[in-house]
Amino acid sequence: MARARNRPTRNEMRLDSPRGMRQGLPLFQSRDAFGRFTEAIARGMGTPWFLFGLSIFVVLWMLYNTLAPDNFRFDSAAIGFTALTLILSLQASYAAPLILLAQNRQDDRDRVQIEQDRQRAERNLNDTEYLAREVVALRLSMNDLASKDFIRAELRAMLEELDKKDDDTPGS
Repeated sequence: MARARNRPTRNEMRLDSPRGMRQGLPLFQSRDAFGRFTEAIARGMGTPWFLFGLSIFVVLWMLYNTLAPDNFRFDSAAIGFTALTLILSLQASYAAPLILLAQNRQDDRDRVQIEQDRQRAERNLNDTEYLAREVVALRLSMNDLASKDFIRAELRAMLEELDKKDDDTPGS
């Protein structure tokens, strides 16, 4: 019996096969997808709305298990709301590593940004030094050029020389 598609069976899949050939949960197919997921969780847990919602959940849990009839209660206040404690501990045990993963990704982004800023600053410094050398070279070359006052003085001296020659020529 021929297979409908040319995909290998689960037994034929290997880690060295191309990514498109492997099947799995979309969340775990790339580190970036899982990283974005952890950042979304950390971002959500870091909001006042999450704290407010969690507080409301805990208060409602405690009120229900305190005020409801005994046969409808599922967590006892007498033994310290054990189920609630278990749920909150489980939430915290998953939240902490997810938040740390999100922080690690942020640290990596910050490290890349710092490196890019350093390279940009180095390029700016090199450009500034180059422009400063060019300005100095222009100033030095400007000192070699004749200024307006120098040209005027030279022209006056030439005019005086021509006037003298006219005065010295016979027949004038």
